[in-house]
Amino acid sequence: MQLGKNRLWTKEFIILTLCNFLLFLQLHMIISTLPTYVQGEFKASSFQVSLFTTLFALSAIAARIYSAKQLEKGNRNKMIYLGIVIILLVTLGYYFAAVMGVLLVMRMIFGIGFGLSSTAFPTMATDVIPVKRMGEGMGYFGLSTSLAMSIGPVIGLAILNSSGFTVLTWATALVILIIAPLSYILTSKSPKPKAPFESPFTNEKKTGFNKALIIPSVLNMLLAVTYGGIVSFIALFGKENGIDNAALFFLFNALAILIVRPFAGRIYDTKGHLALVIPGSILVITGLVLLSNISSTIGLFVSAFLFGLGYGALQPSFQTWMIQVVSPAQRGLANGMFLNTLDFGIALGSLVLGVIATFTGYNLMFRYSALFVLLLLIIYLVHMSKARRTKMNETTSM
Repeated sequence: MQLGKNRLWTKEFIILTLCNFLLFLQLHMIISTLPTYVQGEFKASSFQVSLFTTLFALSAIAARIYSAKQLEKGNRNKMIYLGIVIILLVTLGYYFAAVMGVLLVMRMIFGIGFGLSSTAFPTMATDVIPVKRMGEGMGYFGLSTSLAMSIGPVIGLAILNSSGFTVLTWATALVILIIAPLSYILTSKSPKPKAPFESPFTNEKKTGFNKALIIPSVLNMLLAVTYGGIVSFIALFGKENGIDNAALFFLFNALAILIVRPFAGRIYDTKGHLALVIPGSILVITGLVLLSNISSTIGLFVSAFLFGLGYGALQPSFQTWMIQVVSPAQRGLANGMFLNTLDFGIALGSLVLGVIATFTGYNLMFRYSALFVLLLLIIYLVHMSKARRTKMNETTSM
């Protein structure tokens, strides 16, 4: 009986994971190709290229603030379908965008649609994952996001280079269309939230904004900064260094994530985030420093693999951590915070690292991006040190 209650791979969980994968796959098929397309079509500078990522992310963040409140009211179906319709219409509209300014506005509208729908799927996932397997479950669910972020650029750039931007537009529209019937299976019978789960990490009241979300949110944002630099400029980095098919970085990144994610989730459930954040940060830093020094395809693959191992351990740890410090009613808020800090970090990374690249080139830019992960590690160690002292003081006073 207990085994059935702790079953992870239910039909609902599988469909939710697939929907999330397709949603992020569509996003990253476009987001990774726009820098190359815009630079070639409109002769845009590195700063102008970064605006396409930055403005999209900011509009998605604004939309998720609204979406989180709607999810707390139970309006999941509305958020999913409204978001999908906006994404589909804007994606088809890319074909008619002949001016860079129009394309920028469309990216902002796309961000609104993505912000509305992307919060619903992970929130629904937390309602169907057994609480005792939350780390493992979110590890697998988060794998869909990371794989999409890794495979999407490879597919998108391949289509762009072989068939052009118009075909890419139709291909990404098709991906969104596939989500619609899958979503109907879910929304026709939405999963009910489970009983409240008391987090082992905080004793805060579960009303209003939970301050325990701040630290994992900041850490997630700093990690995302590095990915913002990679997704925006890896293709241009390859051209600068004479590396053909630099987009294969994402393929080896995905391979590493596939390897580490199942283990990372189980480690989190048994030992917590402490066992993952420190080694994960070191791996990401090593991967970025190596990337900043390479000029060969082999070096690209090795750096991508190291980066993927670290990223695959860190990202689900932050998401699970955020889910566990809130009440079930606030899981929409927690997932919104996770995705917002992810998008904001990518936007910040694209913008700041794009400016840095203008003065230093892309090699040094990636070296500077490693400093954000070093800052992540320092903040985490300070936080854990304070948490340990607080716990010791509480034990002593008892």
